[in-house]
Amino acid sequence: MFPLKDNIPTDRLAVVTIAIIVINVVVYFLLQKGGIFSGPDDGIVVEWGAIPFEFSHPGNECVVLGQNIGCGTAAEIAAENVPTSQPATWVTAFSSMFMHGSILHLGGNMLFLWIFGNNVEVSMGPVKFVIFYLLGGLAAIGAQIAIEPNAIVPTIGASGAVAAVLGGYILLYPRARVITIIFIIFFFTIVELPALLILGFWFLQQVAFGAYGLANPTGGGGGVAYFAHIGGFIFGLAAIKLFASRKKDYSPPPKYPVY
Repeated sequence: MFPLKDNIPTDRLAVVTIAIIVINVVVYFLLQKGGIFSGPDDGIVVEWGAIPFEFSHPGNECVVLGQNIGCGTAAEIAAENVPTSQPATWVTAFSSMFMHGSILHLGGNMLFLWIFGNNVEVSMGPVKFVIFYLLGGLAAIGAQIAIEPNAIVPTIGASGAVAAVLGGYILLYPRARVITIIFIIFFFTIVELPALLILGFWFLQQVAFGAYGLANPTGGGGGVAYFAHIGGFIFGLAAIKLFASRKKDYSPPPKYPVY
């Protein structure tokens, strides 16, 4: 399933949602030095990504050592002749939310943010939305650290914060519908599906893949921080009513047939 747009009208421009999308794009192409056919610079990802080991082992830092990532105290890293001017660990909790591992990673997250974020922003206003989005991202990182405290692979991406938006959206607009492309082998069709179905199915996927990754720690996760998605989504479900001033479901009746 590939969502295109929802059927919830907005009565004002979602400036924060647009700004977040622009920031993510700028960070990927200019600061991370990522490309369309190439990923970002590994050193920048390790430096500014959120590494669970650094959070669970205060005073330790992780850097690129040849083809690997090495972690230790500043003195231990200096002994390897590697510069130790790393950003504060708490800073990476925020910077990692605006970093991505590939153009597809960036595009997928920004698509979901654009489809569902504008209505959530309008429901609470720009200032509250900024706070909601950042707290959702922190909750996502916290969940990933709790599950894998010794992981030395950087956690990057807006998906945790976006997951919080999805969790809030599903409660705000339970009757919303989303125009979606369905691929069937070499063919595709465009249908209008309930947002509850699409987002509910997405969340169950994260839970299933996350559980599979715990059962198969040597390769079940595929490099995806599923528990960050789960943590962000649950935060969105739990916190949306504290932030949203519009409690009513404004979903209009469907305009398209469902196949």
